[in-house]
Formats: sequence, C-alpha cells, structure tokens
Amino acid sequence: MGLADIIGSQLLQKDSKVEVESLKGKVVGLYFSAHWCPPCRGFTPKLAEQYKALQAAGKPFEIVFISSDKSQDQFNEYYAEMPWLALPYEDRDRKAKLSKKFKVSGIPSLVILDDEGKVITTDGRGAVTDSEFIANFPWSPPTLEDVLGDRFVDQDGKDVTLSSLTSAGKNIGLYFSAHWCPPCKGFTPKLAETYKKLQADGKPFEVIFVSSDRDEEGFKEYFGEMPWLALPFSERKQKERLSQYFDVSGIPSFVMLSPELKVIDKNARGAVAADPEGKDFPWYPKPVTEIDACESINDTPTVCLMLEGCDESTQTSMEDLLLKVSKEVRASLKEDEEMNFCLATKADGLGGRVRQLTKMEAPGGKAELIVLDVGNEGSYYVHKGAVDESTLKIVIEDFRAENLDMAHLG
Repeated sequence: MGLADIIGSQLLQKDSKVEVESLKGKVVGLYFSAHWCPPCRGFTPKLAEQYKALQAAGKPFEIVFISSDKSQDQFNEYYAEMPWLALPYEDRDRKAKLSKKFKVSGIPSLVILDDEGKVITTDGRGAVTDSEFIANFPWSPPTLEDVLGDRFVDQDGKDVTLSSLTSAGKNIGLYFSAHWCPPCKGFTPKLAETYKKLQADGKPFEVIFVSSDRDEEGFKEYFGEMPWLALPFSERKQKERLSQYFDVSGIPSFVMLSPELKVIDKNARGAVAADPEGKDFPWYPKPVTEIDACESINDTPTVCLMLEGCDESTQTSMEDLLLKVSKEVRASLKEDEEMNFCLATKADGLGGRVRQLTKMEAPGGKAELIVLDVGNEGSYYVHKGAVDESTLKIVIEDFRAENLDMAHLG
C-alpha cells in the first residue's frame, strides 16, 4: 500500500491541487486537528515554526492537515493559518478512515509516515517538539532495547541488569502503576500473589515496576509493597519513553516480554488477572478470550459472542465455533488490520456493561453476536437472528468491507 492509497491522489495546496506523487521521497506528517479545539489552536503555531525550521534545514518533510472541523467555513479559516497541504474538506469518508486506521482518539495528533505510507511514529507531536527534532529527523522510533535500558533496582537498592535477566531466560513483565491510582492499588496485591506463586514453582519470571508516582517518596512507599524490581524513579525520561513505546494511556498496565525481548502481549493485565495461579504463564494471547480479559477492546475491532444466558454445553460449542472462525479470519487479515474475538459468559462484568451501552435485551438462552468498534466513534453492530458459522463469517466480512449499518454508543 502506497501513500496515495492512504490519503488519495490529490491534496490541497491553498487554492490549488497537488498530486500526492509530488511527496515521493518525503517524510509526511498527518496532522489531525480542528479549529474548535483549544489545544489544537495552541499547538498549530508551534508546529508551523518547527515545520519552517525543518524546511530551512533542507529536510524532506511535508505535513497534510486532516480536518475535524464542523464546516467548510471553519476549515477554510483554520487552513488559512497553515503553511502546509491539506486533505480536501469534502473528503469526509477518507478522513474517517484515516482516523480509524491510525486510531486517532484525540486531537491534536500528528502521525509520521514514510513516503510509502508506512508508520514511522504515531507520536509526531513528541518528535517535532523535542529539542533535537532537526538532528533526530526522520524520528525513527527507538528499539525496545533502547527504551528499556539496562539498570533496575531490587528492594535493597542494588542494581540488577537487563542482561542478567535475559541470560537467565526470564520472561519479563513491565508493570506501569502508581501509588495514587485506586485500580493499581487493587491489582498490585493480586499480581504479587501470582508472582510469588510462579517464583515458588521455579518459573522464569520477573516483574519491573515502571512508576507513574508524583514524587520519589510516593514511589518508595509503593515499591516497598512489591516483591519485584523497579526502574529507578530518577529515570523519568526512560519511563516516558517506555510509556510511549507501548502506547500506555492508562494505568495499571502490564506488558509481557519474552527472554528474547519480544512482545508477548502489551495488554496482558486482563490475562494475568484472570489466571491467578499462573497456569497460562507466560500468557500468550489466546485466539478467543473472555470479554473481561480483552484489554484492547477500546482500540481494536472486536467480535463478541454474548452467551451469558446459555448453558455450559452451548457456551462450549459456540466457543469452539468462534475459535475456528477466528483462525480463518486472522489468516486473511492485512498487515495493518487487527481484530479481537471474545466471549461474554457471565452476567456481570464487562459483558453486562456492553449490553447496557448497546441497549441489548437481557441475556436469553441463545447466543447473540455483536461487533464493537469503539475506537471508531463508538461504533457497534448487534446481529438480529440466530448465530452459526455462516452468520459469523458474513457479518465479519461485511464489517471488514464497511458494509454493516453501525450504530453509535450514546
């Protein structure tokens, strides 16, 4: 897929049109912004200064404004302040697809692409506002080894190196948490119990606490409750780089890594919480999960079978069916496509919340099918009728082809 496939063949350059082909050889920033958004209004002039500095330095860089304005007049007024290109305002369908493709949940947002349309970084704002933004161009993201570093501390304050963990074959859990966060305070003792159980069983497992505490005193108090390692609190820049690398937008968050520093699951908290005995350690993602363990449900399209009112035999057979279909669908996904497959088998928890938000009726004795695309303006689709293999495949195919009549939360 090339750049033209993503943003179209023509763009606006003030009152004229330019071919996307003219961007060949350039790094391209997609700037999601809007006239009505105060943070955008504050960031745009700063971005314009950095853009002009990059131009003056001879860097092959261009920006394309992707507008979330509410009218053509607003777009015209706002774009008049900008020195770069823009997606034509009337191309609303493409704007919506771009927001969905790059999971833009808030503005301003700057996504950096190479001239073939491949993502360099989704944290373009951080890249262009860095003090060394010109020297660091084109802002290729650091490797995992770069952001992890090689120094952690144990409860006695002694240094422990990353190389000592990997050479011992340890699976590593990165625990993003903070003393002031109530959900963290609830999850930490549960994680500690699982950690101690795995240690007692001789499993190759280590956890590294990555603190979002507000001061070192809070960090020390909270770390004192933990039986594992920590990134030193003084390493604030390292902490920010880790949060950015793994797109940590909320805590508690738990990332599982293999001894080879390959990501097993960057949203592993649900899987860990659902397996206190550690039977599924190191928690490789399952093709089909319980909805409460589906950590990326807000970001990734999710196919869910609602089975709360079904007997155990029906739940088992429908899980087998969804597992079969999920394997076939995943084998056909494009490089930039993702999809979750999950089950709701209990009346409480997230399944009940989904029913409430999507105005589904109370659970009955049959399977129900819902497709959630929360990251796309809270979209969802509830299938009316029986659920079988053919139904599942047709609904999923129609969703991928954008042929479903999606409703919206709220």
